[in-house]
Amino acid sequence: MTAQRRLESSLTALNNPELLNRLSLDLEGESAQTILEWAATTLSPRVTFGTGFGLEGCVLIDLIARHDLAIDIFTLDTGLFFRETYQLWSDLEKRYGVVIRGVRSELSVEDQSRELGDKLWEHQSAKCCEIRKVIPLQKELKTFSGWVSAIRRDQSPTRAGAPILSYDERFDLVKVNPLVAWTKEDVWSYARKNDVPFNPLHLQGYPSIGCLPCTSEVRPGEDDRAGRWRGSNKTECGIHAAPKKQKALPVLNRQVSEGGS
Repeated sequence: MTAQRRLESSLTALNNPELLNRLSLDLEGESAQTILEWAATTLSPRVTFGTGFGLEGCVLIDLIARHDLAIDIFTLDTGLFFRETYQLWSDLEKRYGVVIRGVRSELSVEDQSRELGDKLWEHQSAKCCEIRKVIPLQKELKTFSGWVSAIRRDQSPTRAGAPILSYDERFDLVKVNPLVAWTKEDVWSYARKNDVPFNPLHLQGYPSIGCLPCTSEVRPGEDDRAGRWRGSNKTECGIHAAPKKQKALPVLNRQVSEGGS
């Protein structure tokens, strides 16, 4: 499909789940840059990227800045990041000349402790994630029509069927996953090739980094997300959990064109 035909189809598909399905399939096998350019062209100026500063997020920031794409960038600042994560936030802004907005809960960590008990994450981790991440995200995304995320299919079973595009009724917008078909090796290859800044904790046994109290080192042979909420059945904070009404899109197995060496 030519760029012009894709754009025309895109504008129609935004309000038609069936056409969005077809467009998502059409984008399978395209580069992350092409998918981001689609989002910037079709959804601008109401398209945003929410990063948690994982390696995938850093790669997307590099792509957005490198190609000067009109995509807003924010992070859900829980107030509980690792010191290294806050430093990376600053380093990325300086390196790429971008502003990464901090979106925060109306409750500070201190107020949360006073109202709901100290260290809520230890006894009600889902509630803590809801207050510090899910509710702030819901409020933030009300002003946007497109949301770029950094999830990959090979990160966990809950993400294995993630499409490139989907309409999320929970947030009433189009969700865009440019790196969904990339492997872990693809991401590291791109980061090394392009000298992308990343969290040094990745080299210290932390392949997936969230809030400090709920993230631990991953042992050899464990899943990359095994260190998140260790000791519980929790595997997601809730922002990427597919609601029952979300329009699931089919997945095609094709090669990515940007990752790899």
